[in-house]
Order: sequence, then structure tokens, then C-alpha cells
Amino acid sequence: MAQTLYFPLLLIALCSISECVQRQYHFINETKNWTEAQRYCREKYTDLATIDNMNDTTELMKSVNDGGNQYIWIGLQKTSVYKWHWSSGDPALFLNWHSGQPDDSCNCTVMRNGQWFNKECSNNTPVFICYNMSTGLVFVNQNMNWTDAQSYCRQNYIDLVSVRNQNENQQLEKFIKDSRAFGSEVWIGLFRDPWQWSDQSNSSFRYWAADFKDFAYSAAIQPNKQGQWGDYSSNYHQFPFVCHEDKLIVIQQNLSWSEALRYCRQNHVDLVSVQSVEMQRRVMNVVKLASTEAVWLGLRHSCALGIWFWVSGETVCYQKWAPGNGTSEEDCEPTVRSGAVQSGGNQTWISRPEPDRLNFICTNY
Repeated sequence: MAQTLYFPLLLIALCSISECVQRQYHFINETKNWTEAQRYCREKYTDLATIDNMNDTTELMKSVNDGGNQYIWIGLQKTSVYKWHWSSGDPALFLNWHSGQPDDSCNCTVMRNGQWFNKECSNNTPVFICYNMSTGLVFVNQNMNWTDAQSYCRQNYIDLVSVRNQNENQQLEKFIKDSRAFGSEVWIGLFRDPWQWSDQSNSSFRYWAADFKDFAYSAAIQPNKQGQWGDYSSNYHQFPFVCHEDKLIVIQQNLSWSEALRYCRQNHVDLVSVQSVEMQRRVMNVVKLASTEAVWLGLRHSCALGIWFWVSGETVCYQKWAPGNGTSEEDCEPTVRSGAVQSGGNQTWISRPEPDRLNFICTNY
């Protein structure tokens, strides 16, 4: 039985449920080992395919429709370092472990009485929390292990819940109390694994098949299993593969905002608009290539109207402003303000004078 409650902090201001695909996938019907496939993709495109979410999975599967039932390399590889991630793909910046946690033995997470404990993923827990864009948090009272709970949330809602700050942790704790499950162990979406994408992006999305063994060192999709993943030997197996081509480009030239806008429109499409958590994550992945402390976005302040707007014509719905930035009452003297993303720290947005000379991000959409 599932119960729901509106949870505004999880509904990170998406003005529209439609979202453009941020990568273009290219199926290469040539058999190579994983390392050879990686080299090919880096020479011809951007890298072996990175997959951030189920939308990416759908788009990638469209590119391999003629791939038959053969296995197909993607850009996921195993390392020796275990890192904590959220199932939804959010970076694990906030952690609320109970004293002495986590230990080294278990790779999934439950919340109990507002604090977190790591637990063996294969254990069953009678309660877990999903989230949905329309209804918020969803309390599910069904006995499942972490992987089954994740699948249930993805099939019926969006994903297992992420908790990104203390405020959200307190709201989740209250929701569990109101659902009369306080004191119970409740699955949340935090897990750790040693897998990393070839392009070094922060994506923590995983879509392993039920028979995944975690014995080998590279991942391939299985078209006859709805694109779920298996693990195979990097050098022994030879499969066709999927490359991806990123559509965000960091330009390492120091230009004013107006000059950056002109450059992007002449050489690409536009300065980038950031209209979702997903696009912010992609910006965070590429902005680390910048040589300036902040990087121009396609974000502009109108002194006449007292609002911020995207030069693409979109309303500023999703926002990631640093404290004290992005107000409607910007000081327009002596010059107009424009928006930039910090290249370090939490990579939040800041207001800068238009003549400042920074790197910038163009988009090819």
C-alpha cells in the first residue's frame, strides 16, 4: 500500500515535464574490446556512452534498434574505490550517518529515527520511500530488498528518495512519523559502488539486470532485457558499442557576456540555459574544464522589468543561485548584470557585471 504527501523540496522547480535530450548517442556496429571502443569514441565523438537516467536509456535504445540481441558496450567501468551515490543521480553532498556508520560491509542505506545506517542491499526491509514529481513522497509498505525497491519506484513513480540537505532530512523524518513507521528501517536511495563512467562524469544512475554478478570490469547493455546492464571482461569480450556526443561545450576564452553570447550564436546555437536538475548536473560535469572561477550562462537581468530571464526565451523556473545572488532588485548601476556558474565549490549561480571576462558554455541544441 502506498501513501503520498507533497514534498516541495524534492520538486526542484521544473516548469515543464518535457526535457530535451542532452546527449546524442551513436551506435557503432563494429566489434571491439572495451578499451578499443573507448579509444574509438574519444577520437570520433566525446566518449563511450554515459547514461544518466531512464530517459537516456530510452534514447540510447533507439540508437541500437538494429543491434539485435548482441551485447553492446557502454562507458561504465569498475575501479578500486567505492563511492556513495543517490539512485536518482543526485551527488551525495549531504550525509547524515548515525555514530559509527557507515561500516565497510554493506552498500545500501536505511533511515531509522532520522539517521542513516548502511545495510546489506540483499536484505528485505518492509518499508521504503519513493518520490514522484506530481505527488511528492510516496510511502510504500512492501517487503523488498534495496534493488527491488529501486525497481518498484522507477516503474511506478520516479525513483527511491534522495535527501540532499538537513531540511529535506527533517521533512522525510516527519513524513515517516506521519506514516506511522517511525522507528522502522526505511530504504532510501543512497548506495555505494566502485563503478565510474569513462567520461568521469558524476552520474550515479545504474540499471543492472537481475543476474548482474559484479565480477567483471566493464558494462554492456542487453537489448533483449530492455537495455538492462551486465558486466563482462574488458579485454576478453568483443562487442559493438555506443558512443555519445555531448552538446555542451566549455569555451576557454575570456569574453564579456555579450561577446560570449555572440560567439555561441555564431559558432554553435546559444549560451546554455539551465532549466532542470538534469541540465545543472551536466553543466557541473563540464564546468570543471573552465580556466576561470566562474563561467557565463545564458542568464540575463532586465533592469526595466526587474526579472532574470534566459536568452533562449525560457522563463527562469529551476534556480541554483548562491546566497545573496539572483534577486529581482539587482543594482543596475553602472552596468547590467548577467548570470554565471561557479566553476568550483557547489557550482551555484552568481550575478556578475556584464563586462567581466569569463569562460562560457555554449550549447548545440
